[in-house]
Amino acid sequence: MTDKLTVSVLGTGIMGAAMARNLARAGHTVRAWNRTRAKAEPLAAEGAQIAETPAQAVQDADVVLTMLHDGPAALDTMREAAPALRPGTAWVQSTTAGIESLGTLAAFAREHGLVFYDAPVLGTRQPAEAGQLTVLAAGPAEVRDRVTPVFDAVGARTVWAGEDGAAGAATRLKLVANSWVLAATAAAGEALALAKALDVDPHGFFDLIAGGPLDMGYLRAKSDLVLDGRLTPPQFAVSTAAKDARLIVQAGADHGVRLDVAEAAAARLERAAAQGHGDEDMAAAYFASFDDTPSA
Repeated sequence: MTDKLTVSVLGTGIMGAAMARNLARAGHTVRAWNRTRAKAEPLAAEGAQIAETPAQAVQDADVVLTMLHDGPAALDTMREAAPALRPGTAWVQSTTAGIESLGTLAAFAREHGLVFYDAPVLGTRQPAEAGQLTVLAAGPAEVRDRVTPVFDAVGARTVWAGEDGAAGAATRLKLVANSWVLAATAAAGEALALAKALDVDPHGFFDLIAGGPLDMGYLRAKSDLVLDGRLTPPQFAVSTAAKDARLIVQAGADHGVRLDVAEAAAARLERAAAQGHGDEDMAAAYFASFDDTPSA
């Protein structure tokens, strides 16, 4: 089998567009579709073919990659694509869909004879654009050579979590990882908000923890976005992070675990979105600490 594939990318938001670009740059034939076509159009300059419909995008594809807002969106899109799907096609499902939705998506794959890979990614805009994502994957080992070129084009590392995509091992790992990301983001925002309220120079706080076990690059990166007013374009948007937070809370509840920090992070993100920060970087949850929107 040639390592140059025809890959259908369904969903060209922040992550999907970057993945499509890197697939095209790796020499694969890319057919891109987005419900708002204008978001897909810039990919034509990278050599991607822009499809009018999901069915047109998946026609004769070796691999279908979905990177949409949530599980229901992924399912709706694949239902639109269904008339043109070929049995045996590999489906790389990279939407952060949650455990419940993943079961529905895997059932759709079985119904249509697709080879299902549960393959969410870890990373934001910058690593996505650089092809440096971490792919968390689960799916049948015997045909991994079909999807490995796709993972290699979009990521720097692939972590295999299991051989049964329907079991959701990769999605479960992604939710655990995201729970830490969201907790760290919320903590960074609250530390900055408290510093502002107490008239403490946040750089004094950074100097205090510098080089010690409390210091972390992520704290500084997210804080800089707030302090420098660089919240757009987002690395990962508030509205999407809020969706992921709710998936994490639900997963915990479904398995008998109360996740107070994730619940609070979800509420902060939703409050920030209601204040008008939904399309900004998730660091903008900082503003949820205030009744109005102050300068950082």
